[in-house]
Amino acid sequence: MDFVLAVVHFSEYLSTERNASPHTVEAYNRDLEQLRRFLLERSPEALEDVERIDLFALRAWLSWLARQVTSATVARKVASTRAFFRFLEKRRLLRKNPAKMLESPKIRRPLPTFLNVEAAREVVEAPSSETVDGLRDRAMLELLYGGGLRVSELAGLRIGDVDLAQGEVRVLGKGRRERLVPVGPAAVEAVRRWLTRRCELVSATVPTDALLLNARGAPLSVRRIQLLVQRYGALGAGRSDLHPHALRHTCATHMLDGGASLRAIQEQLGHASLATTQRYTHVSLESVRRVYEAAHPLARRVSKG
Repeated sequence: MDFVLAVVHFSEYLSTERNASPHTVEAYNRDLEQLRRFLLERSPEALEDVERIDLFALRAWLSWLARQVTSATVARKVASTRAFFRFLEKRRLLRKNPAKMLESPKIRRPLPTFLNVEAAREVVEAPSSETVDGLRDRAMLELLYGGGLRVSELAGLRIGDVDLAQGEVRVLGKGRRERLVPVGPAAVEAVRRWLTRRCELVSATVPTDALLLNARGAPLSVRRIQLLVQRYGALGAGRSDLHPHALRHTCATHMLDGGASLRAIQEQLGHASLATTQRYTHVSLESVRRVYEAAHPLARRVSKG
């Protein structure tokens, strides 16, 4: 099968069967387009039939990439290539899968950015409680920190997704997986107060049931939320580099410090893999130390020397 046609089939599979987001499909297509351009220069005949693409061609491509981009980027492109050829193999469009032998470079992942409890409180309390924008922004920050929501999940919330009586919100996460996320009393109260004045921003020409609205009455965009978090990060905690994902990390870290299990945090954040959640253990050693000092006899032994 022609390489370009194979990519078209793969994209359709991602969208319809895997329910991948448009952003994810675009990322896969971008990686495969880069592979196509490389093969066009080095092995143009391989583009006529995916059967002609061998392990040596793929390794040559990755070796070329490694001289230009980070190991994390190479690892992502390896994952895209593996997924593509695995799809072709399962659909019997390929007899032998050359990508099976590809190895991902080892990457050193940075620890998640997070705020301490006091800084988090200062950030979420930074918006004005007197203005409609301030009430909206307080609800926004409380949901990011109190619920650990992704910024895309927050931007996609509708009024009907919020159950104030139960203290939970229904979100659509990665892979279009739906989950119920509990939020605390502070977030519930912030959302309740915002909803009492949301009508002030509603536009007759832009009807929407989005929970968060901008000044024109349209749904608050992901980019706008990012800029607002950056603004309140600087205002409340002197952190002009703050981003929504840092508040999500903060939620997970504070849950872990408070005694929540990794499984509970995994459910809260909607992580597909527990390995992703386990990253938070590296920034929560203080909770382990407290448990040790309270429980282990050696920790309580008084030195006589």
